[in-house]
Amino acid sequence: MSLFEDKNTDRKFHRMQWRMLFATMIGYTLFYFMRKNFSFAMPGLEQDCGISKAMLGNFLFAGGIVYGISKFVNGIVGDRCNSRRMLCFGLMACTLVNVAFGFAPQMAAFFSGGAEAPAYLTALAWTFGILLVLNQFFQGTGFPPCARLIAFWVPPNELATKMSVWNTSHSIGGGLVAKVCGVIMGLGVIGSANQGVGMWKWCFWSMAILGALGLVTMWFTLPGTPREEGLPDLPGTEAGGGRSGATAEAAALRADVQESVMRSRPSAWRMVFLNPVIWMLGLCNFMINATRALVADWGPTLLQEAKGLTSSEAGTVIMFFEFAGIAGMLFAGWATDRLFGGRAPRLCVFLMALTAGLLAAFWFLPAGGWTGPLAMAALCTAGFCLYGPQALTGVTATNTSTKLFAGTSIGFISLFSYVGVSVAGKVCGSLAQSSGGWHLPVMAIAGVAAVGCMLFLCLWNVRANSYGNG
Repeated sequence: MSLFEDKNTDRKFHRMQWRMLFATMIGYTLFYFMRKNFSFAMPGLEQDCGISKAMLGNFLFAGGIVYGISKFVNGIVGDRCNSRRMLCFGLMACTLVNVAFGFAPQMAAFFSGGAEAPAYLTALAWTFGILLVLNQFFQGTGFPPCARLIAFWVPPNELATKMSVWNTSHSIGGGLVAKVCGVIMGLGVIGSANQGVGMWKWCFWSMAILGALGLVTMWFTLPGTPREEGLPDLPGTEAGGGRSGATAEAAALRADVQESVMRSRPSAWRMVFLNPVIWMLGLCNFMINATRALVADWGPTLLQEAKGLTSSEAGTVIMFFEFAGIAGMLFAGWATDRLFGGRAPRLCVFLMALTAGLLAAFWFLPAGGWTGPLAMAALCTAGFCLYGPQALTGVTATNTSTKLFAGTSIGFISLFSYVGVSVAGKVCGSLAQSSGGWHLPVMAIAGVAAVGCMLFLCLWNVRANSYGNG
């Protein structure tokens, strides 16, 4: 689809648009490598370091809260600063923290007076907790610059499709880290009760190496906004409307005027903080990410303890769960633009209902015999259904708040997301510890997905966008 009358401008814009899309996908995948590796290191931390499930749940709770706050704060910052510098700074900080994770025992021994000291275990727990909180804070610098660039380069009527393509970076990162770290954790004493002990450090160090290489790549390949690349803004994305067929010069002039108006504090409050649609999307995000946390954070432990899988097998299942999510996001983006007229919440109603049912099916299908593969298939299909709504809440928030507040609105609804992750991480760990099994956590999360379905139903009649043509 042509966006500009000048063919050279249109051709260059589309070329840079795809370059931005793939560069931000790679960048965010690297952030995922250095965040989701902690879940695969947890069984090793429990066996090797003596850290309990309840304590690990506390780490996940604190880290999730900090990550949500960081995405919110950095979303506001990201709307106002250079996107490439922000993303590269975050990658550098996460790389350094992941290196430090592997040296946590030595750090704890230094501060407690030695590995045999009475205070060593407490110091070790605090060291892991502080490093996780630091990592989660810097992780919050990854999404806002990506969301801002996407909003500036992709027109609203293509946003669901192309942002869903971009959102596959979540599942690509989650799937690859699941397989790589699952294999790493299986390289310990094969066949013994202590399989994987001592290998958890390489879950962090291997991802840090990739993060360092990616940092250099991002610095030289990630573009800025269209204006920073010498191109006009997208026509028709002024926050009061505007015809998509207008000239580039007229669109740029209107964007100048509109930007000066929209940057004022009252407009930010109106478009984001006092917008009931944004608040409802936040609640939906709570339910989506609380559901996702069951597999993303506790999946390796759940599959090994409740379904009898090995570390490597659990990593493979979670990889397929994430890759099914890729297909789910691509389908959801296409269906939103082509079948639902850009009204993403309508599709999310059906997808969340299916997620709830599939999680229940996964749990009640026995692990042994021919039903075992069916149980794993149900879990992976739940990933297909769940990742669509995860991608589409960001699309809806961006189109509702307009491109000028994309980072702010997504950062705001991310507060709810990672409160959901934190609560689910802590509650699942505590329920599994207190009940001695995973029945209660899985059933609770299936119920959370059902509530998410009801919340999306409340957004059924929301407009496709706030640019005047939705």
